[in-house]
Amino acid sequence: MNMIEIERALRELRLSGIAETLSTRVMQAQAAQQPFLETFAAMLQDELDRRRSRLTERRFKRSGLDERPSLADFDWRFNPKLPRSACFELHTLKFIGEGANALIIGKPGTGKSHVAKAVAYQATLQGYDVRYLEADTEFARYALATTAERTELLKDWVAPDLLVLDDLFLARRISEHAAEVLQAIVHQRYKLRRAVLITSNRVVQDWGKYLGDATMASTILDRLMHRCAMLEFEGKSFRLKEAAARIAVTPESS
Repeated sequence: MNMIEIERALRELRLSGIAETLSTRVMQAQAAQQPFLETFAAMLQDELDRRRSRLTERRFKRSGLDERPSLADFDWRFNPKLPRSACFELHTLKFIGEGANALIIGKPGTGKSHVAKAVAYQATLQGYDVRYLEADTEFARYALATTAERTELLKDWVAPDLLVLDDLFLARRISEHAAEVLQAIVHQRYKLRRAVLITSNRVVQDWGKYLGDATMASTILDRLMHRCAMLEFEGKSFRLKEAAARIAVTPESS
């Protein structure tokens, strides 16, 4: 086989990682007079790296995340009382393997969503199947869906290793259908020992008001809190800080 035929065969075998780097690896081996096994091992590693990269990208797209945040780019100095060590403990993802949950409760703008998204993104990098939902938006979509569509949505929200419900109860009261699906999600994931991470501006003592059913709230919280890390975020709003900074640099109109 000549080089063209080898590259064609590699693509037919779906070894695109090796195909992409073949010419470079051949020149590298010739220049360094590398042993065959060393060169072959490098080519196999190229294939593995490409496949892992594609899998990671697919997991990210399937997750519903729209950004790739990390805890490294979070400004911990702005609100020094935030539970920093607890956030990094979540970032280890041990709670996912243990089938535990996490609740991040606190004031708007204090970084709850950033931390939740950073944990979710880290989980996609580590091979976990993740779904990130803006809770009120997705529950409103569920309420308007057909019976068949609701079945598929519930299945998709129960299946992943980690489900993130961001800004739960942002609009305070949620519909009866939304309350019922929240209970179903928590119940089914609890039985399967699959992790849930929830962020909310609302303290758990008030969840009964927002669900419109104190008994349902108790049932949901009973399962959520059985194996759960509880993080409280207090302090100033990042969004207000950024808005103030924008106003400060805006030139006055003449």
